[in-house]
Amino acid sequence: MSIQSPARTKYRKSMKGSRAGNAKRGNTLAFGEFGLQSLSRGPMTGQQIEAARVTIARHLKRKGKLWIRIFPHKPVTKKPAEVRMGQGKGPVEFYVAVIKPGAVLFELAGVPATIAKEAFRLADAKLPFRCRFIARETAST
Repeated sequence: MSIQSPARTKYRKSMKGSRAGNAKRGNTLAFGEFGLQSLSRGPMTGQQIEAARVTIARHLKRKGKLWIRIFPHKPVTKKPAEVRMGQGKGPVEFYVAVIKPGAVLFELAGVPATIAKEAFRLADAKLPFRCRFIARETAST
């Protein structure tokens, strides 16, 4: 399962929509101790998510637990090269996850901070935008 896409959708094609604003949901750690948070916006394809996941998994060497907090729900259409204008919208080529600043992309637990930081640094290199490493604040009550 290398390329991620929805199993089924209500509508095959969707409009481009707006990518403005910051992430209102999914912008805090929910599962793990460490996370990879986006600092800028843009589309992230299923292949890019998978490439980052493989990179993190290889660095962890089957230790710890990884959560993927995003999924490519949005279809992107494309018309073939050298086709005249008109004749409707092109077929769906791939699916993307719309990423806004502040969205937590991946979470990790069960590994030391140094290993998690390096794994996320390697994954960040695979992504089309910059991200930062975040860690859960320990409750001091």
